[in-house]
Amino acid sequence: MAYDPSNIFAKILRGEIPAYRVYEDERTLAFMDVMPQSDGHTLVVPKSPAENIFDLDPAMAAAVIQSGQKLARAVKHAFNADGVMLVQYNGPAAGQTVFHFHLHVVPRYADQPLRSHGRSMADARLLEEHAQRIRAALQAG
Repeated sequence: MAYDPSNIFAKILRGEIPAYRVYEDERTLAFMDVMPQSDGHTLVVPKSPAENIFDLDPAMAAAVIQSGQKLARAVKHAFNADGVMLVQYNGPAAGQTVFHFHLHVVPRYADQPLRSHGRSMADARLLEEHAQRIRAALQAG
């Protein structure tokens, strides 16, 4: 399948649709997952078009991992998580539903199962509050 520039993440990158943005640099953008598996579930995307890991330029892969590491620290701190899961899917059979490469940053708690992904949208006010918490954690360093 060829990269489709009309995918939702490409539209977010172009500013055509809104997102709860938490971090941006010259190569990546991070924003809240609107169907979170855990409070604080964040996505990191490269600013270049790539459908999956197989299409992603190695330098952009490194940039996504660097931003993912920064976001993982901030999310863990902002949500007092026991751990953080980084997940990335490639192709429909692997569970990929948006065909723009992305890294999930998901806070985890020892006694709390993940919510189902892709089932329901989170409340907009809650997503904005979570985004603010992550932005504050990033500023605090």
